[in-house]
Amino acid sequence: MAVNVAIKHDISEEDYLRGELHSDVKHELIDGEVYAMAGVSKNHERIAGNFFVRLHTHLQNSPCEPFSTDMKVKVGRNFFYPDAMVVCNDQTDNEYYTESPSILVEVLSKSTRRTDETIKRMAYQSIPTLQEFILIEQDFVDVEVCRRIEGWLSKHYFLGDQFSLESIGINLSVEEIYYRVKNDDVMAYLHEQQASVNAEQP
Repeated sequence: MAVNVAIKHDISEEDYLRGELHSDVKHELIDGEVYAMAGVSKNHERIAGNFFVRLHTHLQNSPCEPFSTDMKVKVGRNFFYPDAMVVCNDQTDNEYYTESPSILVEVLSKSTRRTDETIKRMAYQSIPTLQEFILIEQDFVDVEVCRRIEGWLSKHYFLGDQFSLESIGINLSVEEIYYRVKNDDVMAYLHEQQASVNAEQP
């Protein structure tokens, strides 16, 4: 999710939450400052949508529940809008945010990379219930998966690879996450795949 500069300072949690109920634009609250969320690219939306659809399908008839970009996660006094998340045992008595996600997903862009890889990474990994944290590049192909059970060690996956989210028992391919995404890496991969098919035909 893209973030603009801070537009409000020293705001309380109550005022922030009240404002979000009536705002047409989403905002994040970080260290008492409110940041408006800018619009996202088609590639960003494709990646987030592809991921959410796979989670939604897999978790049907499961106690775990997927959420997309409109659900907030509260970490301490901060509120963020991840691009996707899974909540398996919601311990939060609030309809508009959760404090107990099991999985959090962020799609990176040039404008958000610094925040996502520093402030959000540290905040998210402090959540006791979080088991897996995923960062996905949109301008090139790179899926970074960090797992609590592995000490938050980063593992990177690329086109042709598969990876698992062990906390909910799902295997995903990088190719399906980047379905319909248009960047140089995806275009080159699809060209190679088509060339291989053509070479096998009589």
